[in-house]
Amino acid sequence: MNEDLIHRLEQLETRLAFQDDTIDQLNQEIAAQGGEIVRLKAQLSLMVKKFKELQPSEVASQAEETPPPHY
Repeated sequence: MNEDLIHRLEQLETRLAFQDDTIDQLNQEIAAQGGEIVRLKAQLSLMVKKFKELQPSEVASQAEETPPPHY
């Protein structure tokens, strides 16, 4: 019975090591995604700012383009 207990303990330690590694990988991925979200938010803010700076005539001329022939 002692050998069975040792074997079970080794299995648990192995699983714990893999779980620790998986948690570390997930943590790194979440940190990378957080940085990407910050970058995308800044880019979106810049695009909104540039869009608001467009002259009304520029926006109207872009909206009044003729539709493609398949319409």
